[in-house]
Amino acid sequence: MKVISAKFVLSAKEPRHYPPAGIPEVAFVGRSNVGKSSLINTLLNRKRLARTSTTPGRTQEINFFLVNDRFFFVDLPGYGYAKAPEAVRRQWGPMVETYLGERQTLKFVIMILDVRRDPSDQDMQLLRWLVHYSIDFLLVLTKTDKISRNELVVRKRAIEELICADVKPDLLVFSAKTGEGKEPVWREIEKRLA
Repeated sequence: MKVISAKFVLSAKEPRHYPPAGIPEVAFVGRSNVGKSSLINTLLNRKRLARTSTTPGRTQEINFFLVNDRFFFVDLPGYGYAKAPEAVRRQWGPMVETYLGERQTLKFVIMILDVRRDPSDQDMQLLRWLVHYSIDFLLVLTKTDKISRNELVVRKRAIEELICADVKPDLLVFSAKTGEGKEPVWREIEKRLA
C-alpha cells in the first residue's frame, strides 16, 4: 500500500474519548517492548510517528493514527513488564479489553510477539480471548534481524507448535531494522480492510 498520509489523531483511555465510529480500525497488541510502535512506524514509513522507547510501558493510552484518511492504526498499551506506576498498569487490562470487546469499527487485530521468546501466559490468554470473541487477528513475529536465518526457522516452528494447540493463526515474520515482512503485513491489512 502506498502511504500518502499518516497522522496522530488522539490518545484515549475511555470509549467516550475515541474518535467517532465510522472509519475502519486495525489494532496492534502485544507485550511491552515487543516492537509495536516500530512496526507501526515502519509500515507508515515514519521514524517517530508512534512513540518508541527502550523503556517498556511507554504507551499508556490507546493511540489513534489516521492513515490515508481511510482507516486508523490503533496502538494499544503493552502488557507484561512495564516501568509505569502500578495504578496505571491496573488500568491497562480493562482499557484494552473494553476497546477490543466493544469497538464496532475494529476490523482486526495484529498481535505481535518477539520471535526470540516463547509466548507468555498473557500472550496465550489474549490469543484465547480473541478466538473466543471471534475477533480476526494476524500474528506477527518481530525482531527477526536479531537471530540467524536457521534460528528463525526453528523459532517460528516452535512458536507455531506452542500456539496451534489453541489457535490456528496467520503468522508472519517482521524486522523493523531490515524491513523484512513489511509487504506481506500490508497485503494482509489490505485484504482484511477490502
